[in-house]
Amino acid sequence: MSDRDAAFEAYFAARSDAMRGTAYLLCGDWHRAEDLVQQTFTKIYLAWRRIQRHEAMDSYTRQTLVRTFLSERRRGWFRHESVGTPPTDRAAPSSGLADERVVLLEALAKVPPRQRAVLVLRYWEDASVEQTAALLDCSAGNVKSQAARGLETLRGLLEEERVR
Repeated sequence: MSDRDAAFEAYFAARSDAMRGTAYLLCGDWHRAEDLVQQTFTKIYLAWRRIQRHEAMDSYTRQTLVRTFLSERRRGWFRHESVGTPPTDRAAPSSGLADERVVLLEALAKVPPRQRAVLVLRYWEDASVEQTAALLDCSAGNVKSQAARGLETLRGLLEEERVR
């Protein structure tokens, strides 16, 4: 195994789980998240030799992951299809933290992709406005407005769920 492959393998082993979690928050599906991470690390591997600053890999990998997600959403490659009709009667709500997490993740999946990407980067990955703007190749003002709209959308969806 070459030094290049060993270095990449070590990076993949150290960071793939964290990137999978971020991908899941972006797409809302573990299988799709796995595909996004695989595509992302394939792109990283192909560029590994040209990457000069390996200490900045997390930012580059996160940027590649988010752009891969947004690119596929724009192209319409991934379509969310429902099989059957959803059940009409709902289980009684419980006060568990796990249930709240499920409700939050379901609501996050309904936020438009660009806003969702900003929310995930800002509040899950704890990226600054400037870092998020650099990752998404947009202005800091755009990040702020997308975050505000995304939070407003998310709050509205959570309020709808609470009323049900």
